[in-house]
Amino acid sequence: MKFTAAQIAGILNGTVDGDENIAVSKLAKIEEGSKGSLTFLANPKYTHYIYSTQASITIVNNDFVASNDLSTTLIRVENAYKAFSQLLEYYNQVKMNKMGIENPVFISESAKYGENLYLGAFSYIGENVKIGDNVKIYPNVYIGDNVTVGSNTTLFTGAKIYSETIIGESCVINSGVVIGADGFGFTPNEKGEYHKVPQTGNVILEDNVDVGPGTTIDRATLGSTLIKKGVKLDNQIQIAHNVTIGENTVIAAQTGIAGSTKIGKNCIIGGQVGIAGHITIGNNVKIQAQSGIGRNVKDDETLQGSPALNYGDFNKSYVYFKNLPKIMDRFNIVEKKLDNE
Repeated sequence: MKFTAAQIAGILNGTVDGDENIAVSKLAKIEEGSKGSLTFLANPKYTHYIYSTQASITIVNNDFVASNDLSTTLIRVENAYKAFSQLLEYYNQVKMNKMGIENPVFISESAKYGENLYLGAFSYIGENVKIGDNVKIYPNVYIGDNVTVGSNTTLFTGAKIYSETIIGESCVINSGVVIGADGFGFTPNEKGEYHKVPQTGNVILEDNVDVGPGTTIDRATLGSTLIKKGVKLDNQIQIAHNVTIGENTVIAAQTGIAGSTKIGKNCIIGGQVGIAGHITIGNNVKIQAQSGIGRNVKDDETLQGSPALNYGDFNKSYVYFKNLPKIMDRFNIVEKKLDNE
């Protein structure tokens, strides 16, 4: 896809300073810009690159004043960073504006879908599935029986949605995601052999939930595993059966959440965090990366470490831990003096 400077300025409500007919077909960092590319300048630390960039078009703030000659056409806007982000969103919408049903696919006769569906090749739609309007389902997606997918939701290549799952509107389910597989439920007998406990619940994702590639969300044993509206999940996260995650909570990659834990709203959880089962984490909680959470957490706490401590206490403790060899050296000197007296 090619866009001229005039077209881009129209999208961004900007003004062109240079050749309004020059066209671009790709995006680039300002220091790596080449002919036919579009870039932006928002951070003053990168200003010197604008005089050497080979990008055909550069988005800048309205107040930018060049101190040397430029070879790039400028588009002046109120806020270059926000404008570039807006352009990325527009570009994605254009690029992903697919519609129609490719072949081969399987759609059960009892399945129902709304307007403007895109269904990629080799996808499977099971019995009694309900799909809303403007849904995009990329190739090799599996959607099991009795699943509901809300309007304006996108399921990328290779996503697997098990039966009974409910996905809300405007969700993004990335490649390799598995939603609704059995929770990890086994019980031992008198011989120490483990037998599977049937997992008869489901998974519910409310509106505006994003799920990163490779993340798995297990169905409940009874009831529902619940991901509330606005939750953002990074890549390769494990969410066990009967977990609840509150509104607008964000969780970074490789975090694992054990069964039946309840996490509040507006929490921020770093990467590689381990959270034990059957505990409650309050609202507005911040958990630093690689922490281990094994207890209930009150609202507004900030935690770090494994087992996790209050963030301030952790930092104070770490000072002592870091200096422990020096402290022990001093202790040994004192101990020797006492032994010699």
